[in-house]
Amino acid sequence: MSAGRAPTLALLGPTASGKTEASIALAQALGAEIMCVDSMLVYRGMDVGTAKPTPEQRSLVPHHLLDLVDPSEPFSVTRFQGFALEALDAVRARGHLPFLVGGGGLYYRAVVDDLRFPGTSGHDRGLLLAEGTALGSSSLHARLASVDPTAAARIEPSNLRRTVRALEVAAATGRRFSSFAVAWERYPAGGVRAAGVLLPRAVLRRRIEERVATMMPGLLEETEGLLDRGLGGFLTSLQAIGYAEAVACLRGDLGADEAGARTIRRTKALARRQLAWLRRDPRVVWFAGGEGGAGEVVEPILRYLRGASAPEWALARMEA
Repeated sequence: MSAGRAPTLALLGPTASGKTEASIALAQALGAEIMCVDSMLVYRGMDVGTAKPTPEQRSLVPHHLLDLVDPSEPFSVTRFQGFALEALDAVRARGHLPFLVGGGGLYYRAVVDDLRFPGTSGHDRGLLLAEGTALGSSSLHARLASVDPTAAARIEPSNLRRTVRALEVAAATGRRFSSFAVAWERYPAGGVRAAGVLLPRAVLRRRIEERVATMMPGLLEETEGLLDRGLGGFLTSLQAIGYAEAVACLRGDLGADEAGARTIRRTKALARRQLAWLRRDPRVVWFAGGEGGAGEVVEPILRYLRGASAPEWALARMEA
C-alpha cells in the first residue's frame, strides 16, 4: 500500500450471510466497484451453486473477478492475485473505489496484503493428483503428516486439493509448506478498512438450509449442462460444494434429498471455516446482523467504511 493512499474497503462474512445484497447498496452509496474475492466465482457457467451475483445485480454496480476461466482450466490463488491486483489498479485509475466483497479469507488476504506464494510444478501436481485419485486422499495426507505435521494438522484428510498443494510445494522448493505460512500471521495495519457480518448460529444455519433448498433444482440443471460439455472427470471446479453432490445425483449415486442434505452439511462446514479464517484478522470490525442478514446493518457499516469510528456495540459483540 503506497503512502497516502486510502485504505482498501471490504465487506466480509460467511456464505449465506447476505453480503451480495448488502454490497450492492454499499457500493452504490460509496461510488465503488465491487471486487469479488471468492475461489469459485471465477468459473464461467457455474452460477447457481456459487450464488454468483445475478446479471441484474451486476447491472447496478460494476463487478470484477467473476467468470475469469472455464471450469476445465486449472486455477490457483496465485493466478487470482494477478487478476485482482490488475483490476484494483484499473478501478483506481478510473478514479473509483475498489470494494472487496467475499468470504474467502485466503483470496481476500492475497489481495489486501499482497502476499507471495511459492512456485510449484505442474508435473508433480499431475502425478500427485493421479495417485490421490487412485489411492484416496488419506494416503497422501498420511505422507504429508510424516514430512510436515504442522501443515497436515491444518488440512482435512479428505481435502485432496490442499494436500496435493502442500506436497507439491515441498517437492518444488525443498521446504516444508508450513514454513511459508509465517507471513500469514502478520496483519499490517492501515492498508484495509474491513467490515465483517456476524449472524447468530441458528440464523446462519437456517439461511443456508433455505438457500440450498431454493437452488437445488437449478443446480442440477446447471451441472447437467456442464457434464454435457464433457466436464466430468477430476476437476477442482466440480468438486465444489453442491456440484459434487449434483454430479452424484445425476449419475444415480445419490437421491435428490441426500444430495441436498450433503450440500447443506458441507455449506455449514464451509461457513465455520470461513469465520475461523476471518476472525483471526484483528483488522476486521464485526457487525451483528439478524434474520435479515447483512441487510440489517448496511447503515452502520456504511458509516464505518466512510471513516467513522467502529461502534462500541460492534466491538463488544465480537469480543463476547
